[in-house]
Amino acid sequence: MSQGKMKEDDISYANVKRNDHVLLDIVKEEEEDLVQSIDEKMKNISSFHRINRVPKELRKGSEYSYSPKLVSIGPFHHGVDNLKTMEEYKWCYLNTLVSRKTINTQTILENCVKTLRNLEDKARKCYGENTIDQIGSNEFVQMMLLDSGFLIEVFIKFALKGFRRRDDTLFSNYEKFYHLRCDLILFENQIPFFILHQMFHLVPIPKECTYSLIQLALLFFRKLIPGEGLVTIGKFGPNVHHLLDLIHHCYLPTSPQIHSNGTEKHMYNVLHLHDIGIKFKKAISDSVMNVRFTKDKVLEIPLLKLHNYSEILFKNMVAMEQCDTFKSGTKHVTSYVYLMKSLVRSADDASYLRQREILNSSLYNDEEIFQLMLRLHVEHFDVMDFYYSGLCEKVDGYKNKTKWKECCQKISYVYKKTAKRISC
Repeated sequence: MSQGKMKEDDISYANVKRNDHVLLDIVKEEEEDLVQSIDEKMKNISSFHRINRVPKELRKGSEYSYSPKLVSIGPFHHGVDNLKTMEEYKWCYLNTLVSRKTINTQTILENCVKTLRNLEDKARKCYGENTIDQIGSNEFVQMMLLDSGFLIEVFIKFALKGFRRRDDTLFSNYEKFYHLRCDLILFENQIPFFILHQMFHLVPIPKECTYSLIQLALLFFRKLIPGEGLVTIGKFGPNVHHLLDLIHHCYLPTSPQIHSNGTEKHMYNVLHLHDIGIKFKKAISDSVMNVRFTKDKVLEIPLLKLHNYSEILFKNMVAMEQCDTFKSGTKHVTSYVYLMKSLVRSADDASYLRQREILNSSLYNDEEIFQLMLRLHVEHFDVMDFYYSGLCEKVDGYKNKTKWKECCQKISYVYKKTAKRISC
């Protein structure tokens, strides 16, 4: 082979090799782009429209249960006139949080702003309303920084009394603290939990605070959580959407759902069930929603403590389930509220459950408990979404058997009397 021919072959081989490398690089780049695209879609969809406005049909006559009285969190009530006085508090709390250590405050803020800027698009997608598009990028990032910093500092001050000032009215004034806690559980008054989580790991948390973010939040809301607030952290998956969702997790049932034909959503009231022979007993359970009907014809219901947060909390958890973007099926809290409303249809029903320590309240008497149940408005929902459908079917089956027994006894009685008359 001539030397010229060899050089041509070498050049040709080199070109092929180079083209192969280029092709491999292109394929690799396309795969990386695809993986990144899939990853972004998964992350975005997990929190897509998880915070919404409460539907008008739920708000009717109950506006006070869904709108903040003291502080706005997130964009829906941002800038509302009667909430502006708390903005100074937020800035003071943020300043305390980021200035607690000798690290350069500006560096901390730069890291926070950079992180929140990267999360801005994902955070915006959490809100199910186009009006937040009117909030500019800088204002939105500042709002997320201010609100998340305020919440983290509130949790720290609650957990560690030594970090509170004596003249801090948020903690020294009972009415203010009550409104603060109420405002932080409103469905419309939330920021994404991943924002709180990222901020918690960027700001200087005092060494005295050994709690995780979830532990701090559960500590702050412990009065609202059934079972004395004793909740294991393992109960929470990685996809907690916001603070109300965190509390909602604490109410979810832990026992398997009773098999249902999906036909029954009716439950009789307590006294009616008692009259046909069904007994009631306080259940010892790790979830307030683990209601069951035993073979001994006993309805076992865990203790429900009613306090001054109960109405607002249940209404907002129901609203959250009604606004479920993905229509993910069983509406647990809505089902529970519907069941308890069905059981308590009078002050006498409430009294009967109080006597059996199933209902407990130092705040409400029997009539007030009944009125509270009436105010827990539940929109019509599909029987397939009703967690207690199987339970209702079992109770209804027992009622029908009881009716049939009574009917048979009456027929037997009439037959015996008729036979006696004929024999005479």
